[in-house]
Amino acid sequence: MRVVAAMSGGVDSAVAAARMLDAGHEVVGVHLALSQSAATLRESARGCCTIEDAGDARRVADVLGIPFYVWDMAERFKRDVIEDFTSEYARGRTPNPCLRCNEKIKFSALLDKAVALGFDAVATGHYARIVEVRDGAGDVRRELHRAVDAAKDQSYVLGVLDEEQLAHAFFPLGDTTKPRIREEAAARGFYVANKPDSHDICFIPDGDTRAWLGRALGEEPGDIVDADGSVLGSHSGAFAYTVGQRKGLRLTRPAADGQARYVVEVRPERNQVVVGTADLLGINALTGDHARWCGPAPEGVIRVGAQVRAHGEELPATAWAHGDRVEVRLDERTRGVAPGQSVVLYDGTRVVGSATIAASRLERVDA
Repeated sequence: MRVVAAMSGGVDSAVAAARMLDAGHEVVGVHLALSQSAATLRESARGCCTIEDAGDARRVADVLGIPFYVWDMAERFKRDVIEDFTSEYARGRTPNPCLRCNEKIKFSALLDKAVALGFDAVATGHYARIVEVRDGAGDVRRELHRAVDAAKDQSYVLGVLDEEQLAHAFFPLGDTTKPRIREEAAARGFYVANKPDSHDICFIPDGDTRAWLGRALGEEPGDIVDADGSVLGSHSGAFAYTVGQRKGLRLTRPAADGQARYVVEVRPERNQVVVGTADLLGINALTGDHARWCGPAPEGVIRVGAQVRAHGEELPATAWAHGDRVEVRLDERTRGVAPGQSVVLYDGTRVVGSATIAASRLERVDA
């Protein structure tokens, strides 16, 4: 196969490209230029997409002896990821930009361009597995599964991929732990073998999301209130708060019972942040929209594992789909579920699909 290896400049994508070459594929390395003003050097372990990263990717391509190109997708990334991230927070929601990047950039813009240029697939350094299975008619179907290394598993942020995209994707690292990947990179002579991992959110390299949103959206002072509407403090922008948040509330009136208080709701239309005790955070039902299925859409009510955070635990649940919406009922309550987050559904290690959480609530369970 002719394969585009997406090379970020890190150790994972370097080894992924090497493994695709070892497997006998015709490999071309591509670095995505996603920043419209790329820094010369990485500011911290959080950032990526710097000139330094492009140079690191090129050095790996030279070691492998494969062609290497830089594709400028900065405008697309700005529109589909950064502006989406900003507008979601302005609406009082908590988005995951990594899911959006995988959906819109790596497996839409990149894959579409690769296929248009005559390539068969895209390979990335994500920690996930693609398993080929045969159906009753003998046709081969590709399924997305969790990685062997549970600590590095990235199947959650790949839950937006559909069946057609999975048919043109390779994740060569899914069967290996991260320490072994670093050992392999060193053995291959890659300069990036000990390069620190980058962390989301890549376009906020200092990790200060609140300050970044303040610069992007501007300050808009408002009230922090309790469930009864009593004013307990003030904020400089409701967008800086997310459901489940406890720290940084700066409340002027302590709770009468001494209990800790958390953000339980963000009301952008009133520019209010609502706080309450932990018991108000518990939910056992959620509605998701923008459903994406990693295969055929499920029929009827199914048993699943539901994961609502990139590094969160998998929760036993039932789910059913209707159109592009999904209803999920958790067996037990969970806390801190915010609109805009994604719920990814699993059947064992297999990723069934995902949806963006539109609403969550506590429903009474009849005995």
